[in-house]
Amino acid sequence: MEEKPQVHVPRVKLGSQGLEVSRLGFGCGGLSGIYNKPLSHEVGCSIIKETFNRGITLFDTSDVYGVDHDNEIMVGKALKQLPRDKIQLATKFGCFMLDGVSIGVKGSPEYVRKCCEASLKRLDVDYIDLYYQHRVDTSVSIEDTMGELKKLVEEGKIKYIGLSEASADTIRRAHAVHPITAVQMEYSLWTREIEDDIIPLCRELGIGIVAYSPLGRGFFAGKAVVESLPSESILAMHPRFSGENLEKNKLLYTRLETLAAKYGCTTPQLALAWLLHQGDDIVPIPGIY
Repeated sequence: MEEKPQVHVPRVKLGSQGLEVSRLGFGCGGLSGIYNKPLSHEVGCSIIKETFNRGITLFDTSDVYGVDHDNEIMVGKALKQLPRDKIQLATKFGCFMLDGVSIGVKGSPEYVRKCCEASLKRLDVDYIDLYYQHRVDTSVSIEDTMGELKKLVEEGKIKYIGLSEASADTIRRAHAVHPITAVQMEYSLWTREIEDDIIPLCRELGIGIVAYSPLGRGFFAGKAVVESLPSESILAMHPRFSGENLEKNKLLYTRLETLAAKYGCTTPQLALAWLLHQGDDIVPIPGIY
């Protein structure tokens, strides 16, 4: 029997190329660790399924999330339990682990195709709805990278193209080769640099904005304030979650908590409400922290 969303979540156009998604998406990376212990595939799939039942249809992963591409494999298993035509699946290429700690970046045409074919196989799908370049390889012309992505669109292996953490100049040059549907950037109450040039450019070009870490990497949900950081979390090494910033964070969180109480909501709800208020072209993708 086909799963049906039980909660209504508004739908919006992401970009101007025809992709329609739920107003909120779900960032799947945390299911395979990063901020906490990796979850079993059984638990991860149940979370994805429940998220869908609550009205979320945009699911975001990457070939670099989890050991041995664990996250894509998990997401692929979850998709088998859901109606594929109701899901907007996003994944990424371009980052790879060099030594288990540091990350390398590659964007050659050959690597683009190799990564796409591998992701399709791991996810066990015929196409990827939204395929991002995870990070830009400055040693390769963005026109060359985009040229291969354009071929993948023409072959039906991907439907839409995205960029993640790209500069304004790179976005404009890439868009000239093939229309970019979405740019994924960190955006939240305390990470707002993209308001200066990225958001205005995306609106000029008709590109949607996918906001990752919309809860400040868990901070607006109380991470490192009302609950401690797991020992496995990479946030323990993040400047915002260490040293004197911990005490500053508590003061900031208290102010937000007070404001949330005034409006009868939780602090995560208030942080997301602020982000949603910035425009229908901005789609946050909160996840597990």
